[in-house]
Amino acid sequence: MIKSMTGFGRCEVQRDSRSFTVELKGVNHRYLDVNIRMPKKMYFFETAIRNLLKQYVNRGKIDIFISYEDSSEQQAALKYNAALAAEYLKYFKQMSEEFGLENDIRVSTLSKYPEVLTMEEQAEDEEMLWAGLKEALEGAFVQFVENRMAEGRNLKEDILQKLDGMEALVADVEERSPQIITLYREKLEDKVKELLTDTQIEESRIAAEVILFADKICTDEEVVRLKSHISHMRSTLEEKDGIGRKLDFIAQEMNREANTILSKANNLEVSNCAIGLKTEIEKIREQIQNIE
Repeated sequence: MIKSMTGFGRCEVQRDSRSFTVELKGVNHRYLDVNIRMPKKMYFFETAIRNLLKQYVNRGKIDIFISYEDSSEQQAALKYNAALAAEYLKYFKQMSEEFGLENDIRVSTLSKYPEVLTMEEQAEDEEMLWAGLKEALEGAFVQFVENRMAEGRNLKEDILQKLDGMEALVADVEERSPQIITLYREKLEDKVKELLTDTQIEESRIAAEVILFADKICTDEEVVRLKSHISHMRSTLEEKDGIGRKLDFIAQEMNREANTILSKANNLEVSNCAIGLKTEIEKIREQIQNIE
């Protein structure tokens, strides 16, 4: 199924007192470019997150936003640094003796000194943390892929319509080529008769001139290749994954053939058809830029 590189996904998972929320959005990019914003305590999961994403996405610029909340009462613990408190008391006693001051230190006062009492976060259970985060990630990734597939269906329909228009223009070019040669022959004969009213010119001379002209403006090869490229693009659109680069290459080849037809055009209608082809190809290439 064809996928767009534009999409959005979101999932929130509640596990006991823990809440995991994952949001991601994607836009077109030549390669897979991932940017992750998450709490510091989850930094060590970054490689696992990237590897998990690669199971769902091949290409695009992806921004992932992760938030985590723990409402349990065991998030942090109070720690008492007895050694540091003893150091404070030792120096207070020394100061009292040196300066003849009263040593009036109380427990409540000592506890307020730096690092005597500190709050430390409890160590997280990594397996439990990853289990909740992975569930939220997979939920967001699945929604993201579904969003991309829905957009991909719209892109496919639009490209197929443009290919139909291209086929009609190619058919016009193919139909007009013999008419242009016939018209050229008639004009050539009329011009010769006008210039040489009393002189006969050999039919072979006119035929040779017509052949040279026909060879110069012949677009048979370009028309055949364009038909083949259109057919190839239709079949490629039915393939499953990673077709964006392939479609872009086919579009480049289409543009090359349209340019050649335009350069050979010796007729206003054919020129207009070639310009129409180039316009449709450019529109297709713009759409292809959004395909994974």
